[in-house]
Amino acid sequence: MILSLAACGEEQAQTPSADKPSATTSVQPSGKDSLTIEVKASAQAPAKKWTLTCDPAGGDHPKAEQACTALGKAQAPFQPVPENQMCTKIYGGPEIATVKGTWKNERVSAKFTRDDGCELNRWTKVAPLFGDVPKVR
Repeated sequence: MILSLAACGEEQAQTPSADKPSATTSVQPSGKDSLTIEVKASAQAPAKKWTLTCDPAGGDHPKAEQACTALGKAQAPFQPVPENQMCTKIYGGPEIATVKGTWKNERVSAKFTRDDGCELNRWTKVAPLFGDVPKVR
């Protein structure tokens, strides 16, 4: 029910802008969004670190184009799993990622894990953002 309400709110927010003439449609300036991504194979492993910009895709991210596409498709990609959310106990692995910076003119500070079904789903939606996850040695 909460997801359907969120989807309705997004539809309403997008509808008026689609009706406006193109001259008044806001365009996000390039280089405004900048993210720093750190990915670790486990909590104790060393981190791989990249920067990512979108519109156009850039930075030193190994899959910048795919990462920008995944972020563009995901609804609220940096929103954490709600505390009271029921999640399956499916463990996806020890990987950890942090994302900091600015996305869609909003400050971002997010942590991603693969500890349970909810976190694994969240990770999967933006998986290209994490590049090739380092292997545990």
